[in-house]
Amino acid sequence: MRDFQLPGRSAAIAGEAMAASSHPLAVLAAIEVLRGGGNAVDAAVAAGGVLAVAEPHMTGIGGDCFVLYSRRGGPPLALNGSGRAPMQASVDWYVAQGMRTIDIESPHAVTIPGAVDAWLTLLADHGTREIGALLQPAIRLAEEGCLVTPRVAFDFAFFQAKVARDPVASRIFAPEGQMLGAGDRIRNPALAETLRRIAREGRKGFYEGPVASDIVARLKALGGLHTLEDFAQQRAEYVEPISAPYRDYQVFECPPNGQGLAALMILRTLAGYDLASERYDAADRIHLLAEATKAAYRERDAFFGDPKFASVPVARFLSEAYAQEVRAKIRLERASEAVDWDEPEHKDTIYLCIVDRDGNAISFINSLFHDFGSGIMAPQSGVLLHSRGTMFRLSPGHPNAIAPGKRPLHTIIPGMLMKDGRTVMPFGVMGGNYQAVGHAHLLTQILDRGLDPQQAIETPRSFAFEGALQLEQTIGKSVGNELARRGHVLAWAEKPLGGGQAIWIDHARGVLIGGSDPRKDGSALGY
Repeated sequence: MRDFQLPGRSAAIAGEAMAASSHPLAVLAAIEVLRGGGNAVDAAVAAGGVLAVAEPHMTGIGGDCFVLYSRRGGPPLALNGSGRAPMQASVDWYVAQGMRTIDIESPHAVTIPGAVDAWLTLLADHGTREIGALLQPAIRLAEEGCLVTPRVAFDFAFFQAKVARDPVASRIFAPEGQMLGAGDRIRNPALAETLRRIAREGRKGFYEGPVASDIVARLKALGGLHTLEDFAQQRAEYVEPISAPYRDYQVFECPPNGQGLAALMILRTLAGYDLASERYDAADRIHLLAEATKAAYRERDAFFGDPKFASVPVARFLSEAYAQEVRAKIRLERASEAVDWDEPEHKDTIYLCIVDRDGNAISFINSLFHDFGSGIMAPQSGVLLHSRGTMFRLSPGHPNAIAPGKRPLHTIIPGMLMKDGRTVMPFGVMGGNYQAVGHAHLLTQILDRGLDPQQAIETPRSFAFEGALQLEQTIGKSVGNELARRGHVLAWAEKPLGGGQAIWIDHARGVLIGGSDPRKDGSALGY
């Protein structure tokens, strides 16, 4: 139990259903659907639509989506809703243009958005409500305006210059030359009309007709390779989840092209240490997490990619033999060499999880990649386009080299935890490249340290990335000094490391216990 004399939140407790999200309006939308008889899938789509309006710099219909869905507590299915490169895209073309990387704010950063098709696929196969009804809260907010919450305003302030470079986006987010702040109202009537079209026409309302034409025209005008055929061909895909044991539980992730495999690799490494023991102090746990992270991310950036184009050695990376190889190189008293990555860093995603009255559980993540994605907005449809294509490499033969119809390496990953054949927790941690580390950190706090989801989410975070060990400001200076003594190059984080949500299912008592990150504006709420 937490100390009620200290700042913090209590875990949410409910007996029937629960939703947890990074924005309060999304939580309310989900709860309204659940109380009206809808299931977890219905509620997730409604909440996702609201977040596209309320946190437009993080997510939207111009982005991608991944889902793990457990029906009545059974093994989860995985849905890959990531978009593909245009069919005209090839490494040779980009190299011929003198490009070495794909710039975040270029049309080449925009792969075909996959979120809308993922939402509709999920609803058609597992939902109980029509898309038209579920999008009504989002349509109303886009039309009438959505008030900017404090964390959204905090993020907006960092990226005013990026928004100003696009005249269409600046009219929405900086209407008088000044970025919207807390309490101001975001209005995007063009997006409201696009959502109405999707509500009426389904996937054709986005991937064909005026909306697709508007997006393609804007991208082509900027030099993009996109065609209407690319949009018409976009489809979400069910894939087989991957999993690994941790303590007495089984952790499920989506397979590559996502980085969920890296989360499992970190956990497989940490499983060799008794992190519940008093033998390990705060500095030890941060150090071990950092060393496991560096080992996993070296392999991630060398081997992960779209499995239809590259062979990813999943079984080897999840084997006990491989975990032992990694552990054999870790020294508790000394940091290994720092690793520099040339992958783009970002922290711009939404995550939500829901458990309904029938025990259905969904772990749902949707993203524009960088803050405001590519910064490019389609003028007639009001769709802000993501920047996922920046994860592609322009190196021939690399597993993540761009190619026609290929999906890039993705950082957004939903998680699901099971025990004895039953789902016990949908969970997720936002934060771009941090997400795989965030999954591992959250689970060690719950399964090793015995914290509830809210306490675990609030725990200070660290991240070994870009040649340094990033520490949140809430980590004690004495801990930082000890880590520096071991050879870590420290970088105190300017912004919080990600955000997270989780809902624990206590089957024995019929109780749901939820947590939502105070680093965001949202909450966990149930009834």
